[in-house]
Amino acid sequence: MSSTRLVSLLGLGFGDCGKGLFTDYLCRHWGAHTVVRFNGGAQAGHNVVLPDGRHHTFAQFGAGSFVPGVVTLLAYPVIVHPTALLVEDAWLRRAGVDDALARILIDGRCRVTTPFHQAAGRMRELQRGMAAHGSCGVGVGETAGHGIDHPEQILRYADLVRPAVALAKLELMRRTLRAGFGQACAEPANQTAYDAELAVLDDTSMAARWLERTAELIRQAPPASHAQVAQRLHLPGCVLFEGAQGVLLDEWRGFHPHTTWSSIHPASVQAVATDAGQHARIEHLGILRSYMTRHGNGPLPTCDARLEHLPEPHNASGGWQGRFRRGHPDALLLRYALQVAGPLDGLLVSHLDVFRRERTLRWCTGYEADATADDVCARDPDSGRICAILPGAPHDLAHQERLGHLLARATPHYAGEPIADDASFVAQLEALSGLPVLLGSHGPTHEAVRKLRLLP
Repeated sequence: MSSTRLVSLLGLGFGDCGKGLFTDYLCRHWGAHTVVRFNGGAQAGHNVVLPDGRHHTFAQFGAGSFVPGVVTLLAYPVIVHPTALLVEDAWLRRAGVDDALARILIDGRCRVTTPFHQAAGRMRELQRGMAAHGSCGVGVGETAGHGIDHPEQILRYADLVRPAVALAKLELMRRTLRAGFGQACAEPANQTAYDAELAVLDDTSMAARWLERTAELIRQAPPASHAQVAQRLHLPGCVLFEGAQGVLLDEWRGFHPHTTWSSIHPASVQAVATDAGQHARIEHLGILRSYMTRHGNGPLPTCDARLEHLPEPHNASGGWQGRFRRGHPDALLLRYALQVAGPLDGLLVSHLDVFRRERTLRWCTGYEADATADDVCARDPDSGRICAILPGAPHDLAHQERLGHLLARATPHYAGEPIADDASFVAQLEALSGLPVLLGSHGPTHEAVRKLRLLP
């Protein structure tokens, strides 16, 4: 039996479920030595608040970084944003963590987001206007998409130690991306912002200046070899795999096109472990809130403007994603998330303290919707309401888009009385999911996390 314990933390919603909080807690509880980021890029936003009031929103560093000695591993295929990582390090220093870059391993195979990816991704979103996908504006999707179309132009983290190679790729990338855009934005109201991003693609000196800046990161965190990654994942003790985003935003299982270019599936965790020759069993824990939330565009059937008073100190409605919305707990989306995520070992639930002040939250148990093809949903034979949404075949984005259209026009049906308290919610959640709720948080810090069942 392996002496390394592997545990993944997977969001079951649209993000903002508490992955940062539980990563911080479990690093302390289990003495984890490594937090692995296995998917996504700099678009993550995992909040950790300490009992003394310090706070950080983790984007690329693992959310266990407040715990001394915990190492972050950015594993392939994570997409690295080097200059954003330097900015995040500066913020962590302000919060009292002055050795974050000394505690990070970055796989040299990781793809790199550049200023050109970021600018092009923002321009595409500006062109979409009211039909925007909900991009975070940091270039992750553009990096992935451009790499598919032009694999020879992919810039990897290991390339940054060879400035001549990196500069040649950057210039070719800049020209290729620039050729895809005209001078005018399709949405005239966004022309000023569009022009600012276009100027980045027109700047022939940007690549060299950006490379000079990344040299600071390379000096402190040189590319890690495959052997170094494998060694880290075989160290005795606990390794946490911290998922970015949530499974309802998964590139293949979310509701296209309002998704992320990243997979939040346990198979993604397994792929990283297997690549390192680590074959120990992985425990998979699902994380969710006591109520639904979503940033930006995309379906949220139980969205209720009357819940906007619920405090969200770290989730504003500004920025590239746009409005932050709140909704009632949704049994159909929960069952869908559990189905596409595969077998889990238990659940962790955040924001259970909401029931101290909110007495109107109710479970959505069905949708009222117009005629819909049988391959995207199931209906209750008595009421005719939609009682389940059905995933399509793997990589069937057309099916996922049809699911999104269904959810966008669905009217939620709420059954029973409002949820009485946190204990009632947990009991109902366990009955719906068939899984034990192991931990629940009643506040923003690790001290507010409670063990609800025996935690190994």
